[in-house]
Amino acid sequence: MASHRKPSTSALSGTAARTAATAVTLVTAAAASATVLAHPAHAAQLPALAGLASQVNLLYQQAEVATQDYDGDVAQAVATQSQANQLEQEAAATGGSLNALRTRLGIVAAGQYREGDLPAVLQLLTSSHPDDFLQRAGSLDRIEAAQQQVLDQYGDQAQTLALEEASAEGELQDLRIDQQSLVAAKALVQAKLASAQQLLDLLDPAQRDQLQQSLAEGSQQVPTGLDDLLVTGRAAAAVAFARAQVGKPYVWGATGPGAFDCSGLTQASWAAAGVALPRTTYGQIDAGQRVPLDQLQPGDLVFYYGGNHVGMYVGDGEVVHAPHPGAVVTYAPVDSMPIVGAVRPD
Repeated sequence: MASHRKPSTSALSGTAARTAATAVTLVTAAAASATVLAHPAHAAQLPALAGLASQVNLLYQQAEVATQDYDGDVAQAVATQSQANQLEQEAAATGGSLNALRTRLGIVAAGQYREGDLPAVLQLLTSSHPDDFLQRAGSLDRIEAAQQQVLDQYGDQAQTLALEEASAEGELQDLRIDQQSLVAAKALVQAKLASAQQLLDLLDPAQRDQLQQSLAEGSQQVPTGLDDLLVTGRAAAAVAFARAQVGKPYVWGATGPGAFDCSGLTQASWAAAGVALPRTTYGQIDAGQRVPLDQLQPGDLVFYYGGNHVGMYVGDGEVVHAPHPGAVVTYAPVDSMPIVGAVRPD
């Protein structure tokens, strides 16, 4: 069974190794530039807003990693269930064929019982009409051969049914494992988001808005000149779809049409162009040719942090992406987050 788990990214390891520190530095610097708005009643117990922003951002990134695992578990469970259903249908068809053969064998057995099931030589010796028996002898050989063929078919079908039932049971066992992984990944996402929310709840509305602004990675406003950019080929449909989703909320595990997570957005965008991408960032990063950052073209996928976040390059130095919980799909400068690589879907 193919795995959806995060693959080794040795080719990107040099960049990836630097991204965690870069991410914290960027977020902390952005947050530190904001004025700390701690309410006097809370000042003694609240961490600095910059530090709080860094903590929330880290939890969002951890939730994104868990979300990709969850997305992969969902895709794997669906595929496993489909395979199990197919095997069960094949087993049912084989069982029907086996029952038909069983009926034919029953008819043969009943006929042999009525005729005494005597060997051909004894039937000749005891026949009251030897000439008639000899005339039938040639057809008897053919009858016995046909009966043997039915027996052989029955044995083959029984063996096939046993194999199909075993395969179906194996797929169902895999499905139960997938479902357990699904529950664990979902619980981890919820735990990380709950921890982030607990930190946000420490703030009053004004502080919370300022913190969210410090974490905001982009804008819903169309960047100047982007509408004049000509995009051709299949990428045109993918880019148009992605841009049309700007303003829709980020929801972990969502693939549209009303909400998206990051890989759900890129998957749906390229699906609009007739290209099937894997469900997770870890699959998508291997779903095309690697592209140097100075050769990006509209439609290319740009991967960030540890490869657990993705956006679509739409031209003029901008990406469209679904950032994190509490945010909406936005435009953002392509270099506004630490990049680990880019891919052009095949």
